[in-house]
Amino acid sequence: MSWSNTLSGKHFNFLNVTPESICIDDIAAALSNICRFTGHLQEFYSVAQHSVHVSYLVPDEFAMEALLHDAAEAYCNDIATPLKALLPDYQKVGKRVELVIRSHFSLPPRMSTPVKYADLIMLATERRDFDMDDGTPWPILEGIPCADFSICPQNPRQARVRFLRRFNDLKGGISSELLQIHHA
Repeated sequence: MSWSNTLSGKHFNFLNVTPESICIDDIAAALSNICRFTGHLQEFYSVAQHSVHVSYLVPDEFAMEALLHDAAEAYCNDIATPLKALLPDYQKVGKRVELVIRSHFSLPPRMSTPVKYADLIMLATERRDFDMDDGTPWPILEGIPCADFSICPQNPRQARVRFLRRFNDLKGGISSELLQIHHA
């Protein structure tokens, strides 16, 4: 079996990713339930919340790309970067999923420099706010500043609503999931 079910009831086939299998409601739900740093935090902090923060750190023209920069993780999960580097097959599948998502939402095929930089700013901010600085150097963060705000972790439902609101603000319209959450 090379597929899994999504919250919306779609069958997401890892070997045959199609634009029709991509759904913003599935992305928001999954990312809001995935904890950053593979859960190695004192409190839950979702990929969805991280993505919303990144979307506010870039110029407006990059905001949608920043919001969706980790969207492939909704289907492939978030794997720690050092482990991901050891899994070439996972990297290939993840890249294929990412390309279909980027195409589906009319994003550039590769992550833009401002989005990469904002993602690093959030990483530095997360390191600071989640007390992850044990003195071990993180070379990737050399010269990267922290954001001028502190992170206040949200529960999955809050993060999902915030993610969908940000998406709708950037895209226009309203997703079916956001309507259901507001009427629940």
